[in-house]
Amino acid sequence: MTDVDPDEYEDVWVFIEVHGDEVASVSWELLSEGRRLADEKGEDLVALVIGRDVKTVAEEAIAHGADRALVADDPVFEPYRADPYGDQFRHLVEEYKPDIALIGGTHTGRDFAGRVAVPTHAGLTADCTELDVDDDGLLLARRPTFGGDAMATIKCETHRPQMATVRPGVFDVDEHDPEREGEIKNTEVVVEESDTLSRVLERSVGDVADITDADIVVAGGAGVEGDFSPIEDLADALDAEVAASRAAVDEGWIEAPRQVGQTGKTVRPALYIAAGISGAVQHLEGMNDSETVVAINSDPNAPIFEHADYGIVGDLFEVCPALAEMIREETRREVPV
Repeated sequence: MTDVDPDEYEDVWVFIEVHGDEVASVSWELLSEGRRLADEKGEDLVALVIGRDVKTVAEEAIAHGADRALVADDPVFEPYRADPYGDQFRHLVEEYKPDIALIGGTHTGRDFAGRVAVPTHAGLTADCTELDVDDDGLLLARRPTFGGDAMATIKCETHRPQMATVRPGVFDVDEHDPEREGEIKNTEVVVEESDTLSRVLERSVGDVADITDADIVVAGGAGVEGDFSPIEDLADALDAEVAASRAAVDEGWIEAPRQVGQTGKTVRPALYIAAGISGAVQHLEGMNDSETVVAINSDPNAPIFEHADYGIVGDLFEVCPALAEMIREETRREVPV
């Protein structure tokens, strides 16, 4: 273990995840939360932008609340690979010594965060859902544990930087200010293509959408008994995304990326329909910030009804198709002939 002097480390960093022309929405969420943490600590908020042709992304980061943006711009960073990203991030950590570094808990963030944390002897907490700082300025990283049955608050007193990967969808995005000013600094790129071990020979995109970006979500639970067709039919009528509780995922009825809850994803849609979901606290943790919740369950005493704006007591295999047909009929009426 390498001893560090915490007094040598300052500022809150947020990694801005870029793929081509797209910025992961969790990056803007973390800038909003990072702004709050930096203000509480009396330090700067720094956006770390790694990619190719990312000047406009750095400008957006300033508009979203960063005081400074450190930019590593080079073709070696597109498309994403863990080794050049990890090496570049680690170099910047060693040079600038951030006190806190926040990374989105995406496939990308989870892939390379350890490549930074291990060689720099940082303290890394994964899959966080809440962040705060204590009276001494230490990061309080809160995350699910014991399979989602409990929450743990973790702090790191002796290692720096204090790193955390954060689940997408758990923080709001503050309004950005295009007139906001800040420093954009191009940093030395320390990786070269010739030194990079991995090569991208072919890329394919899976058909599982990111449910965290959906405006409408229709979720099924144990009550679907292996048949998601009523959920899918209702989602199709609403142009919504299909999601699920952990029980449905554990049974293998649906893909894990569609799981909502403490051990899944956090969603904040305008409309969340929970069909055949009892309402366990682990599931509620992932959807309780939805604007409107509709619960469909045959058990009138199901806990989900206590957290729903509207409740339908009935068989989802009858209710979901009936709702889907009503929605399609209403849509047909609205379309001019």
